[in-house]
Amino acid sequence: MHIREYTEDDLDAVFRLRKLAFNSTERPERLVQPGRHGLVAELDGKVAGVLGIGEYAQFYGGAAVPMGGIGGVAVDGATRGRGVAAALLDAALPVMREHGQPISVLYATVPTLYRKRGWERAGLFEWVELPMDRLLTTPRPAELMASRPAGEADLSALRDCYLEVARTINGMADRRPPRIDLAKVLEMDLVSVLPGPNGLRGYLTAQREPGGDMGRLKVYDLIGVDVEAQLNLLASLRSWAGTLDAIDLRITDPATLNLLGATPMRYSVWTSTWMLRVVDLPAAVAARGWPRLANAAVDLEIVDEHAPWHAGLHRIVAEDGAVRVEPGGTGAVRLHARALGPWFSGAQNTHALRRAGLLEGDPADAVVLDQLVGASGVPRLADFF
Repeated sequence: MHIREYTEDDLDAVFRLRKLAFNSTERPERLVQPGRHGLVAELDGKVAGVLGIGEYAQFYGGAAVPMGGIGGVAVDGATRGRGVAAALLDAALPVMREHGQPISVLYATVPTLYRKRGWERAGLFEWVELPMDRLLTTPRPAELMASRPAGEADLSALRDCYLEVARTINGMADRRPPRIDLAKVLEMDLVSVLPGPNGLRGYLTAQREPGGDMGRLKVYDLIGVDVEAQLNLLASLRSWAGTLDAIDLRITDPATLNLLGATPMRYSVWTSTWMLRVVDLPAAVAARGWPRLANAAVDLEIVDEHAPWHAGLHRIVAEDGAVRVEPGGTGAVRLHARALGPWFSGAQNTHALRRAGLLEGDPADAVVLDQLVGASGVPRLADFF
């Protein structure tokens, strides 16, 4: 088997594979695009599998950590069972490391395949369906703010507004170009903004879609930097009462729904779980934001046969407000590759990782790992790839 980075000459073969795997009907004009690269596996001189890698970054501790977003993994039906997908994933790890992506995320339809290569569930992507009468805990905001349709001149301020909220939620993408084209948001049916004295206080993006008797309103982003902005945006959605029975809301800021909405005891939720893998532990730790703690250290043994560059003995040191990874130490806490993702994101603490068989060692030493992450809330993404 020969694995290489794909080129424009592979477009027809890659489209054929993805059409079969994902029922794709729209042939892209280009395969190689800014912010995206990928690999193909060849068997007997023919393309037998493909894997795409998008250039993203996720916020952890307020810092944007470069991330390789894996998607579009497809294998020819005639060559399945010959280890093509596994070989592509193995090859993708050093490629992402070379591209400066110390972590990787994917949405897995077959988790077992990715777990064997070190990915593990580490966060959520969610939509909820909300009845129109449950959008607000109060009838209306105390301050009525004037909104207006967004234009091209608002794109930079839209991203700044999103970033102000997103950097406070572990897992959220920083929506950096060129992988994410900011201008595409203006193609949506509804894009309204709440101007403030120094930029935007909030914005709303939504798409009107068919479904049911009256159709549906899918709200992709509801972003407010303060409570009045969020209440005003929720109130604007209530203006659809009589036209719609409910809306579909993509969760960006969970506080909007949990603290401001009159959420019923039971409501419909569509959840996708994403999996995270630490590709390069020292680089990932250096890129992440960390809580300011008293000086501490924990000795680790990393078990990772697929990323040997960070396997072995390490010491994580928190000192003078910074956290780093040094080689050496006693290996008092043994972490398997699958444990690194949910620990890094804050999705699981060391007790859960121990019960899953992914961590061994003295609990008193392991608890330092929990203190380092200092996570609160469920790690989230609001972008699907």
